[in-house]
Amino acid sequence: MEDNTLNEATVETAIELGLRPEEFDKIKEILGRTPNFTEVSIYSVMWSEHCSYKNSITWLKKLPKEGPHMLAEAGEENAGLVDIGDGLACAFKIESHNHPSALEPFQGAATGVGGINRDIFTMGARPIAQLNSLRFGSIDSDRTKWLLKGVVKGIGSYGNAFGIPVVGGEVFFDECYNTNPLVNAMSAGIMKADKMISATSYGLGNPVYIVGSATGKDGIHGAAFASKDITEESANDLPAVQVGDPFQEKLLLEASLELAETDAIIGMQDMGAAGITCSTSEMSGKEGFGMRIDLDKVPTRQEGMKPFEILLSESQERMLVVVKKGREAEVEAIFDKWDLNCEQIGEVTEGGQLEYYMGGQLVAHVPAESLVLGGGAPVYEREYKEPAYFAENQKFKIESIEEPKDLKEVAYFLINHPNIASKKWVIEQYDTMVGTINMSANKPTDAGIVNIKGLNKALAFTVDCNARYVNANPEEGCAIAVAEAARNIVCSGGEPSAITNCLNFGNPYNPEVYWQFVGAIKGMKKSCEKFQTPVTGGNVSFYNQSMQNGVDVPVFPTPTIGMMGIVTDKKFITSLAFQNEGDLIYMIGGAQNDISSSEYLYAYHKVKQSPSPYFNLDEEHALQNQVKTLIQAGMLNSAHDVSDGGLFITLLEAGMPNGFGFSVETDSDYRKDAYLFGESQSRVVVSINPDNQDEFVEHMVASGLEYTFLGTVEGKEMLIDGESFGTVADAKHQFETALENRLNS
Repeated sequence: MEDNTLNEATVETAIELGLRPEEFDKIKEILGRTPNFTEVSIYSVMWSEHCSYKNSITWLKKLPKEGPHMLAEAGEENAGLVDIGDGLACAFKIESHNHPSALEPFQGAATGVGGINRDIFTMGARPIAQLNSLRFGSIDSDRTKWLLKGVVKGIGSYGNAFGIPVVGGEVFFDECYNTNPLVNAMSAGIMKADKMISATSYGLGNPVYIVGSATGKDGIHGAAFASKDITEESANDLPAVQVGDPFQEKLLLEASLELAETDAIIGMQDMGAAGITCSTSEMSGKEGFGMRIDLDKVPTRQEGMKPFEILLSESQERMLVVVKKGREAEVEAIFDKWDLNCEQIGEVTEGGQLEYYMGGQLVAHVPAESLVLGGGAPVYEREYKEPAYFAENQKFKIESIEEPKDLKEVAYFLINHPNIASKKWVIEQYDTMVGTINMSANKPTDAGIVNIKGLNKALAFTVDCNARYVNANPEEGCAIAVAEAARNIVCSGGEPSAITNCLNFGNPYNPEVYWQFVGAIKGMKKSCEKFQTPVTGGNVSFYNQSMQNGVDVPVFPTPTIGMMGIVTDKKFITSLAFQNEGDLIYMIGGAQNDISSSEYLYAYHKVKQSPSPYFNLDEEHALQNQVKTLIQAGMLNSAHDVSDGGLFITLLEAGMPNGFGFSVETDSDYRKDAYLFGESQSRVVVSINPDNQDEFVEHMVASGLEYTFLGTVEGKEMLIDGESFGTVADAKHQFETALENRLNS
């Protein structure tokens, strides 16, 4: 039977595959002829937003990417690489798997975990830590419960079997995510700084191998699927959702790291989005070489797979390896030892052309450079405009909200709210202790702390983004996300080093959505420059929107920030928990009469429109430097930043781990609800030994920062201005069971 995929394609076919008419014309211009279906399929995935960043790269280039510890800058390799001293480097990255998880939550989330870990060990780093940032719709929706349970089970199932601890994360609920959940997975690994494997290809005649799992029909056009809106017909795209095998990935990890100890290879690339197409083009495009690939030699799971299916398959646990000619037997022996496929499918050529053959017939012939970021892929500058809601947000006045008479009722409302309450139900499904390197498991800290065995230093990791703040004011909200990530690392005893990001937004062709994107980039830029945390890379996920009740609803703009930091001495690791009866409690940073965008205002008062909370970048930077100084001076017994839920929740979270109550006084200069539940930024609650009070005060006076004596760690009750808000034990019980109770109701 004739293979019609080799016939000339039409503009209608190109549009059906997600390309625009002018892009089809550009392809014809590049090739000097009309492409066939296979070639159009190649361009449709490589020029999709997911692979090419065509609607975002103009702004992404404005982010700071240079830093004193950077070994691999954004876009250079599969993940960012940061020098952590002692001859070691940390590779880390975050990516989204939103669209697949919306359709098939278990496999969508599981393969997101698998893919991000491959990005790490493909560089030669052993993964040591995983984190995740999850967003779902209304928790009372049956669909949300199904999605949450499936996603958490998928992350736990894959990650636990793969054997890497989850050291941090966040879960957030809002109706804007009803159709489009966000599943962002982060992984970090450690390697010898001089053993990095590059994702590159060069050297005429060097053999090209595919290693790992066989290739099937799962995930075909997955990159294009991730670059369009979710609709009622999206269920028909289930083949675009991949299927993962963590045990196969574990074998691939060990084989890859053994390979990294040799000098037998030129480069290695994970096969993620767009599969063989992406790995062959990206590896070739860097050095200007090409490849000749025989698709017949690719191990497949199904009979009769067509060329475009083999090229575009996103089957998991596969990598492309370019081997030094003459070293084939050495490489094959390693993969044979681990019982993995290792098949030569082609060789490196000169001239920058990718030639794909099947059955001896040339089925696709394209220039590698025309497919890659910074090469021939289109770059657009989208128009943007400020949405009307932004001006409305600024009109909010705190005076319009009557202060509740029963603040204890508000406190317990927040304790039980799914955005505030413990995510214990989620965490218990993850293996947090595997490998015995998670130092936060028994000593709770604001950031996840990972031990580096044999050294007196550790690494700190966190993921942060309050999407409600970003929606209220994209620039300030994203600047806050970076600042909070840094604050969490500083409060834990670390020094912020670099970030990765996962930028989740609606349709970029919507000028108001693109305005949110541009604002977020501006906010990220100024905050990263302030904290000297360069952007090592990440992921852009557009098209997170859907029709709800006849209205096109984008998710909140959600630029998730993944940050790593270095704890230079393990003695600096600082718990968020109160440690001793009688310790003095202080708040560093000034209070504000501000409840803007707080969970209290949004969920309790149901006021959806207000500005982002008070934030001053200079104050934040000074605060973090001071907290770092106090920790390194041995002054603090605990440090916990004030964030979601405000000061009250911060005090409760500090009291719960060791069962300590507290007695504090509020400041009558501020509304009591704002003082307790407002979420103004740049505040940290610390506890100190009474013997150190004079020295602490001297430090604070010298700093010029505002600070407040709140009270003492004492008893089992939560006393505020002499009024009991109940026992910490009772509050803890509600805090830890609220989410599970809502899910089972």
